[in-house]
Amino acid sequence: MNVSPQTFILFSLGADLILCAVLVFLWWRHSDEKHAIAWAAGQLAMTAGTAVWYLGPQDWPRYALASATLTVSVAGYWAGTEFFLGTLKRRHVRLGALVFLLFGCIVYAACAGRSSWLLEITASVYGLTFLWIGYRLASNRNHYRLLGLILVARGMFNLANALDLVPLVIEAWFIWSFLVKAGSLLCLIHAVQEKVQKRYTRAIDSLSKGFIVYDGDGIIRSANERSAALLGCAKAKQLIGTHMADWVTGISRGQVAAHFQRFAAAAHYPHVETMVITGADGRQLPVELIASRHYERGRLHCMLLVMDITERKANDDRLYRAAHYDNVTGLLNRHGLSLRLAGALSAARASGHACAVLFIDIDKFKRVNDCFGHAAGDQLLGQMAQLLRGGLGEADLLARFGGDEFIVVLPALPRNAAADMAAARGQQILRALGDGFQLSPQLITVSASIGVACFPADGDDGDTLVRHADIAMHDVKKTGRGELRFFDPAMSAYAREALVIDGALRGAIQAGELHLVYQPITHAASGRMGKVEALLRWRSGTLGVVGPDRFIPVAEDSGLIIELGAWVLAEACSQLARWRDSLPELVVSINVSARQLLDPAFIGLVERALSANALAPRRLELELTERVLIGDGAQVRVALGRLRELGVSISLDDFGTGYSSLSYLTQFQINTLKIDRSFVTGMVDSARSHALVATIVAMGHSLGLELVAEGVETADQARALEAMGCHHLQGYHISRPVDAQALLAFAGTRRGQAVMPSYPS
Repeated sequence: MNVSPQTFILFSLGADLILCAVLVFLWWRHSDEKHAIAWAAGQLAMTAGTAVWYLGPQDWPRYALASATLTVSVAGYWAGTEFFLGTLKRRHVRLGALVFLLFGCIVYAACAGRSSWLLEITASVYGLTFLWIGYRLASNRNHYRLLGLILVARGMFNLANALDLVPLVIEAWFIWSFLVKAGSLLCLIHAVQEKVQKRYTRAIDSLSKGFIVYDGDGIIRSANERSAALLGCAKAKQLIGTHMADWVTGISRGQVAAHFQRFAAAAHYPHVETMVITGADGRQLPVELIASRHYERGRLHCMLLVMDITERKANDDRLYRAAHYDNVTGLLNRHGLSLRLAGALSAARASGHACAVLFIDIDKFKRVNDCFGHAAGDQLLGQMAQLLRGGLGEADLLARFGGDEFIVVLPALPRNAAADMAAARGQQILRALGDGFQLSPQLITVSASIGVACFPADGDDGDTLVRHADIAMHDVKKTGRGELRFFDPAMSAYAREALVIDGALRGAIQAGELHLVYQPITHAASGRMGKVEALLRWRSGTLGVVGPDRFIPVAEDSGLIIELGAWVLAEACSQLARWRDSLPELVVSINVSARQLLDPAFIGLVERALSANALAPRRLELELTERVLIGDGAQVRVALGRLRELGVSISLDDFGTGYSSLSYLTQFQINTLKIDRSFVTGMVDSARSHALVATIVAMGHSLGLELVAEGVETADQARALEAMGCHHLQGYHISRPVDAQALLAFAGTRRGQAVMPSYPS
């Protein structure tokens, strides 16, 4: 085999140049692959040293150039390897520069003028260098073990060659085969890498989500086009090698580092966070960051999926608003108020302030819905919300608690002035309601009942304060409307009792605990019994005997009065039918509440009760109080008209106690007036009461009404009422309420006696 050394050198230089070209091209395509340019510099230095030594003129400073190129070559291989493994730091670069400068000087001093020494030292240094590089790569991670072993083999070959252990024939064969195979292999590697790179690029660019890989220093190493669009960047290439904070306004490098630390310390992956970013174009964007681990050259990198969650956040905001705000008024709803009130109370505890809760209920709101429709009702609620909001401060809370109920919370009040300030705000609201509301085309005026509870006097938590304010508001409803009242512990005791009564009362009918008693109503002149008033009594299996004054108001508030009233109507008519032979002309009178009268099913119940018991309608009288009549006038008038058409009599109970009773005598077709017991009790001893009763009797005669005096307890009262012309008497002087059997006995005695002995109720 006859090959000249120059031929070997040229082929070797060609292979070196091919390798350098591939490395430079790799760095040019990926500027962050700095190991490629360092390795290329090392290979080029080796090539330049070989060319200078073998092909350059003999008068060149060959030893100096050879020493320099050897030093640069080894330094390039060292720097490229350390960068590839991710362990190269700036301090290492400065220290390495000094070490390699000293190394070059030592090589030059040792080999100046000695060609054989320089060649052997060069081969040995390269051999040791490749052994070290191979060891570093093979021992670092499994990904680089094969490459490391190949470089170890190359280093061993260089050392063997330096020690003249490789025969010339084998060396020649090795060089020839290496040149041909290296060139083809490098080109193949480049082609495969290019294909893989394009496939990788197309894959991440096809993602609908942003894809970013950044290292612990916050430098972006990889990105797709979607991430560039999200960050307001024209091309993904512009992101590579830049810091994350450079593209997100308002995010500092420290915050990027903190995110990387949270990601690195996460116990589970992927690590998910949400944030709002401002891109380079100034657009704010809510995103979700899904971070996963990625190791590159032995270093941990953060691989991020960046998801635009604008639509999802909008949906979340809508769900949050639906959960915390009322859709009719835009105010806080019950749940939203609970959260905000808890915060206000927590702040008040910390600062030593007080809070006031005002529970506001629109009086007779149902009339608006019934008369004008639910759309008008919603319009009224909206205007009410505006009215309340207009009188509140920035820190005050306003909520629609439900239906026609609103709550105002006044936080951070001085403890010694909280009650006065709450009262002033409540009175301001009541006065503002006087201006009315424009429900096109009507202008209507409504009132409101307001209950007030203060922290810490009336409760220490939000639920308690709201409940106590509600109790105070309902106390206003019981005694009148359009007022403000503060919570009192006695109200709570009543409310607790009402709750117990309500629970027991719900099963009273099925348990057979209810019964009726009947109080006779006699003719004033003859003493003959013509009517009885049916009165409901309850003996509870758990509470014992419960008086009507305790359970009737509870039934009114809870709505149970409708069910109880239906039972009383059916039972009274059934008993009247059983008295058919003994008392054929007897009229039974039963009390009817506002809820019963306005219940759409009530008229049908009356018709069925009369029909089922074959009773003439004139034998049934329905007693109404003034409170019933001051309800919805139009509906009351319709209901009373249908009852009159049916032939049922109507009686107005407790006449004289209401400020507008006289007007009802002209508005409604009333058959009977019952004079309230408060006037009858004082008529014998008080000339004023006597005159008032006489006036009522005279007015009743002039209007053609029957008159019944309630609460007659003495013979003197009975004689005075008879003298005035009162038609009927009712009271303990006549009889206490008695059961059905005792009433028959009373009727028998009335045929021969003036007065009947009292019976226990």
